[in-house]
Amino acid sequence: MTRTNDMTWKTRDKDRNRRPSRSRDGGEPGRGRPGPPSGYAMLPWLLLGLGSFSNLVQGRTPNPWLGGIGLLVFNSLYVSVVFTAFVPGKRRSHVIWWSLAGMGLMTFGLGGLYGGSWLLFFPLFGLACGTVVRGRALAWVGLPLSAVAGAVGAYHDGWGAIGVAYGTFISMMVTAAILTLAETVGELRATRQELARSAVERERLRFSRDLHDLLGHTLSVIVVKAEAARRLTPDDPDAALTQVSDIESVGRQALTEIREAVTGYREGSLATDLDRARSALTAAGIEPVIRRSGPPLEPWAEVLLGWVVREAVTNAVRHSAATRCTITVDGTPEQVGLTVTDDGVGAVAGVGAGASAGGGTGLKGLTERLAAAGGSLETGPASTPADGTAEGSGPGARQGFRVTALLPVDASTAHV
Repeated sequence: MTRTNDMTWKTRDKDRNRRPSRSRDGGEPGRGRPGPPSGYAMLPWLLLGLGSFSNLVQGRTPNPWLGGIGLLVFNSLYVSVVFTAFVPGKRRSHVIWWSLAGMGLMTFGLGGLYGGSWLLFFPLFGLACGTVVRGRALAWVGLPLSAVAGAVGAYHDGWGAIGVAYGTFISMMVTAAILTLAETVGELRATRQELARSAVERERLRFSRDLHDLLGHTLSVIVVKAEAARRLTPDDPDAALTQVSDIESVGRQALTEIREAVTGYREGSLATDLDRARSALTAAGIEPVIRRSGPPLEPWAEVLLGWVVREAVTNAVRHSAATRCTITVDGTPEQVGLTVTDDGVGAVAGVGAGASAGGGTGLKGLTERLAAAGGSLETGPASTPADGTAEGSGPGARQGFRVTALLPVDASTAHV
């Protein structure tokens, strides 16, 4: 039985290896995305010079040594130009322009001297120019070059000059157009990849912020309620059971919110966040005072202000040692403000809210969230004496801490 199973798996592996794989861009199996053009694509056009080479071999060209050297120099410069033109950063170099100038001298000299099949050097020169010249310079180069090619062709071949002039002009323009299109496609692909990387980075940052704020607040509430349940168990078992029930409810809600954070969607409910803040503060022995006024808010605004409430209350429960925490929501048709103030040790102790304000992940992330929506976040002492010093400088000095968030009501400024 084991041997049969081994043979079955080997057969499946062979079938999988024979199965044609699809390309990364979803194209036909076995066909990859075509690469950018290169100088090799321009080499077949050198066959236009076979007529001139044939005349040299058959002795139909006067001064064959001069023509042979000219043909060799022209072909060498052509190969140099078309390969250099496809190297990033070298298309505008002085070397390539001097090479084009040398090609121009060879083209006018050999074409003007011999005529006939040597006139095909003008379209070849147009191809080389098309690999280098772009934009408005095409007209300034293409039209005079075609006119001169037509004049030289008319001198040697009469009406055949029309074909020489047209071939010179169209070879230059088509080559430049195709290469410009290829360069644009390459830039678009690079831009698309950069946008994809930026989207991944933004999503990673969003998820890390959401996870930090969700878990930080939820775990703090669970810890506080667990401590309250432990204290109440000997004297008031019913109250302890209530705290345990709250822990279960908070845990279930945290699971739901984490799923919503993963999918990138969370329905805003500032009232729910305020109720949770009241419960967490009460369990921590901090008196909550919550005031709310103003018109109803958009869901995205409630989400942002809910994050502020979570982070500020979490810092107050963890670090403030406060006895009272006031949360005020005051809205107008243009702007809504949220202020969370406690009477704890504040920034003087150098921990908790004060530390977060200086560089912690929570309040820093909230500042970035609100800034993206056109709002602002300010943190600092809740009260400062007239002389500008803290109320007491020793341990336990109570100065309080304040978090103030301002957010425009206009949804057009929101990017959350």
